[in-house]
Amino acid sequence: MSLDENSTATNTVPDAGNFDLLHRYWSAANYLTVAQIYLQENPLLREPLQVEHIKPRLLGHWGTSPGLSLIYAHLNRLIRRTSAEVLMVTGPGHGGPAVVANTYLEGSYSEVYPPVGQDLKGLRKLVRQFSTPGGIASHVGPATPGSIHEGGELGYSLMHATGAAMDNPDLIVACVVGDGEAETGPLEGSWKAPSFINPLRDGAVLPILHLNGHKISGPTVLGRRSNTDVASLLEAHGWDPVIVSGDDPALVHPALASALDSAYASIRAIQSHARTEGVTGPARWPAIILRTPKGWTGPATVDGKPVEGTHRSHQVPLAGVKENPEHLRQLEAWMRSYRPEDLFDADGRLIPELAQLAPTGDLRMGALPASRGMGSRNLVIPDLGRYAIEVVPRGAVMHGSTRPLGEMLRDIYLDTASDPRFRLFCPDETNSNRLGAVFEATERCLLEPAASTEAALAVDHVSASGRVMEVLSEHLCQGWLEGYVLTGRHGLFASYEAFAMVSASMTIQHAKWLQHARDLEWRAPVPSLNILLTSTCWRNDHNGFSHQGPGLIDTVLSLSSTVIRVYFPPDANTLLVTAEHMLHSKDYVNLVVIDKQEHPQYLTLEEAREHAAVGASTWDWAGNETGTAAGRGPDIVLACAGDVPTQETLAAAWLLKKHIPDMSVRVVNVMDAMVLPPPDTHPHGLAGEKFEELFTADVDVVMAWHGYARALHQLLHGRPQPERFHVRGYNEQGTTTTPFDMVVLNKVSRYHLVMEALRRTHGHFTGADQLLEHCRTQLDAHSRYIREHFEDLPEIRDWVWTQQ
Repeated sequence: MSLDENSTATNTVPDAGNFDLLHRYWSAANYLTVAQIYLQENPLLREPLQVEHIKPRLLGHWGTSPGLSLIYAHLNRLIRRTSAEVLMVTGPGHGGPAVVANTYLEGSYSEVYPPVGQDLKGLRKLVRQFSTPGGIASHVGPATPGSIHEGGELGYSLMHATGAAMDNPDLIVACVVGDGEAETGPLEGSWKAPSFINPLRDGAVLPILHLNGHKISGPTVLGRRSNTDVASLLEAHGWDPVIVSGDDPALVHPALASALDSAYASIRAIQSHARTEGVTGPARWPAIILRTPKGWTGPATVDGKPVEGTHRSHQVPLAGVKENPEHLRQLEAWMRSYRPEDLFDADGRLIPELAQLAPTGDLRMGALPASRGMGSRNLVIPDLGRYAIEVVPRGAVMHGSTRPLGEMLRDIYLDTASDPRFRLFCPDETNSNRLGAVFEATERCLLEPAASTEAALAVDHVSASGRVMEVLSEHLCQGWLEGYVLTGRHGLFASYEAFAMVSASMTIQHAKWLQHARDLEWRAPVPSLNILLTSTCWRNDHNGFSHQGPGLIDTVLSLSSTVIRVYFPPDANTLLVTAEHMLHSKDYVNLVVIDKQEHPQYLTLEEAREHAAVGASTWDWAGNETGTAAGRGPDIVLACAGDVPTQETLAAAWLLKKHIPDMSVRVVNVMDAMVLPPPDTHPHGLAGEKFEELFTADVDVVMAWHGYARALHQLLHGRPQPERFHVRGYNEQGTTTTPFDMVVLNKVSRYHLVMEALRRTHGHFTGADQLLEHCRTQLDAHSRYIREHFEDLPEIRDWVWTQQ
């Protein structure tokens, strides 16, 4: 329901007489929030406030904090009444001191951080640690109990909340959306959640859109819109909003309590109906639009300028307290307005009548097991032999490398049907990425009823019960998956390579979360964020330049070595082994890059396991060190990472062996990119002697690399003589053209690799000049042929690996 303009929900609530206590609890949270921002000593103002009690640097955000504490206190009330499992996702994550204050008041903070105890000593530690060296950051981050979402980069809260609710039938995720955050594209897309939340098997998401009207330096769009307009926006996306607005706590407390009571009743009614009668369409889930002043209960004016209810309250309303006596006086008056002497006892503990307002045990939002990844159940991966590709003759078998993975995922869906804990997330590309075998086990999830024309066309594999999450938004797919894995479930995000950059910043933020979360013993390890990039730059030749871009590789390689892994399986069997590993792994961002089109298949399943175990190996069958030139080591090393670079490298080795049999050629395939940096840079880095076994100590290496060449040079930094590595990769040359022309345009073709190898070898080999001329002639012929025939030369198109 929605209310008239500027109205307030006024439904009768059974415990209206207790709102005085709830208001005092809210005051305690507000007081501790202000104390964290300003104080380093005298945490309960047991003596007059002095300059020396103030921190030298004042950091933090006050403006959103009273709204967050208001919501937290009222959610506590709801949990106490209903024993519901409630996870709070805080979109305005810069309101960190408010969430820390509330977890401290409920006791969960002191349990995971015993030095921050429930006494004066603990309170001193609490205020001193906020935004100080060696303390805690200002945002709601991994170190904050109860959080799965930082909110430093705005836009992802509602999608994280939605992912957390999937396959979590008992959970209610209360998601606070700030009106600044509501202006972002990802958040705007997130309102579509009712079309994908199935009340039969999922939990519930309760959005609380907090309109305090202002960003850091100006008004917000929705803050300026009428209540009717904002409610209509949510209604159009399928929500049933109720509006709570006001600046008088005596009215807002009962109104918000009523709204939450009604929302809870509605959620349980929707779920009960679905779980007894079934699901026929999307539910109209409740939502709350909360309009309260920014910086509520803070200074009304500072230096003659309005602060409360304006953008000036966004961060530190009184910034000159150390230099300006009037600011110091005003700060003390502000803090004493909460009457801390009536909130905390002589020992610094919250008084019992207020402490009893918080839930107990695991029902406290800071202690909720789901927020810590607890209860995660491992996946049982089927025997990979069921999906392995036969590779006889080696290199001559052509197969779509991602198809067997789709079959494996199909069987994971079947095996988890009675205990759902796996989902595939993909932006409308599951079939395109050759993972369509999953539709033999499940369907695309969509609760919207089919249009009559769709029914006539018999739209395939779409139902409310589907567990493949397709929506044409990389942000939503990845964000849903992040919420899903952070609460203990498993999944895979598959995307066209170029468009994974849409959510690249999300990948960065998730890696940062994992990096810090790994250091917290009280957080359980969570399943990894698995990203599959297919429809790659080398084989999006039919779509053109816009679809060609391997930039996410560079993005991920720049992140902390403790949490990132980057794999380039060269064929289907190595992809299967990689998928098995990443779906078992915890606390990583696993990036896997492989094309969906048909490619040569090289390694048996047993060989794939061996190759994956070491991350890079010499393919003796592709080189000729054991042939004519045996005994003296290689004259050149041809290395490769990625399926198309591997094919071109093998073709280059084939040409060299055919035309210059006296040249000793070694072929090294790199499947795990992180073996390349030194071991002190990444834990997968090969030890010096192992690196030398592969690449020698002094022979030049011609490297065909899937991504940008600079990324590989970055990995090799710190290795001896990195200048002997001559890298060919994608260099922003692309268009709608033939597959081979893509490698020609970027100078990664077999002919370019051969010419580079001839440049880098020492001495002269019989047949070298003739081979060099052959390469040039073939490149010229290629250019003419594709313009006349619109396809690659037969000798390119039909080439397969053969032993000489």
